[in-house]
Amino acid sequence: MRKFFISIALTTALMASAQARWNQTYQQYIDQYKDVAIEQMQRYGIPASITLAQGIFESGAGRSELAVKANNHFGIKCNGWTGRRSYHDDDERGECFRAYDNAYESFEDHSKFLAERQRYRGLFNLKRDDYKGWARGLKAAGYATNPQYADRLIELIQLYKLYQYDKAKDYDKFLFGHAKSQPSNGQALHAIKVFNKNYYLIARRGDTFKSIADEIGISYRKLAKYNERDKRDRLDEGEIVWLKKKQKKAPKDYKGRLHYVRNGESMYTIAQNYGIRLKNLYKMNHLSPDYQIRVGDALRLR
Repeated sequence: MRKFFISIALTTALMASAQARWNQTYQQYIDQYKDVAIEQMQRYGIPASITLAQGIFESGAGRSELAVKANNHFGIKCNGWTGRRSYHDDDERGECFRAYDNAYESFEDHSKFLAERQRYRGLFNLKRDDYKGWARGLKAAGYATNPQYADRLIELIQLYKLYQYDKAKDYDKFLFGHAKSQPSNGQALHAIKVFNKNYYLIARRGDTFKSIADEIGISYRKLAKYNERDKRDRLDEGEIVWLKKKQKKAPKDYKGRLHYVRNGESMYTIAQNYGIRLKNLYKMNHLSPDYQIRVGDALRLR
């Protein structure tokens, strides 16, 4: 019996430790770039899990100075490089690193870097789902000087279940295309999320429909229209911004469920939260557009 309780306590401690290591920023990076990693896997044969784990580890999930200023997600230095350059301290001061116009170019160059070098050639004989072999092979071939490099990649792959992407047959073309966008104002690209058969992002301080539209590559007039707003409207930090026309109803799993109005909510903010067109939210609930909702009102979502 004592062994049983010890086992339970150990399991609980390990789960708590794993949760402590889990990082929302890392998950956002995965959501943003998994489709690029899958596309690269299909073209070059590098497991998507390895590409994502290296991207997270080398770039601090896209937050490092090198990633933000030079779009370099994999720490690749200038050896043999004729393109733009960026200088940062690494093993030595002021080392030369490759610079790219966008994140996609970094992912593409990383794939070519591995595929075209003799020292990594043996890795391509491994099975696509052998992420442990790839991680250890990269370390053995000298990709990084960190003695724990392979262990850190494996830990990331297992903690975030990145191995699931090694079996992917297809990828999301919209999210894939977003990685080709050019970041503005020295900031990383917005993380794009998916809900109710649509895409959305969370506005940051200083965002406008124009700045977001330029990043996504669509008309800012259309973007404002998708969000049922005037193109000149200010965006508040934390607002949801939908990137395509919203749906008429909430997802199917909301059937029979009600939304109870909370303090500070409006019909518009509720519609935005669920990705529903405002006029359809009124229509579903048999309300006129001039109805003033009250805290506690129950609203149908589909």
